[in-house]
Amino acid sequence: MDLKFKRKNKTLIILVAGEIDHHSSKELRSKTESALEQMGGRNIIFGFQEVTFMDSAGIGVMIGRYKQVQSLGGRIAIACPNEKIEEMIQLSGLSRLLPTFVSLDAAIAYAEGRKSDAV
Repeated sequence: MDLKFKRKNKTLIILVAGEIDHHSSKELRSKTESALEQMGGRNIIFGFQEVTFMDSAGIGVMIGRYKQVQSLGGRIAIACPNEKIEEMIQLSGLSRLLPTFVSLDAAIAYAEGRKSDAV
């Protein structure tokens, strides 16, 4: 798994590439917590355009980040999941907590409180 972190206003954008599984989920969790703390933001957007696989450990990380962001009064979303990942998000019920968007710009608009349509 490869992670790239960007910041736009009070939104942390995390571009994830590869697999999010029980091996990589600890790294994703700790680096996300650290980056959010360092930047002083309150929103998170996960860019999933290059995520090839996600298992229940990955879903657990997403739920944990949702709780973290909620405690800060922020918003969290997933951008650009492929069809397979989107299906897992829907079937797991994660979509009730984290909306998904077809573009990074739409997810950022949502995080910033501007009008944007979820997938």
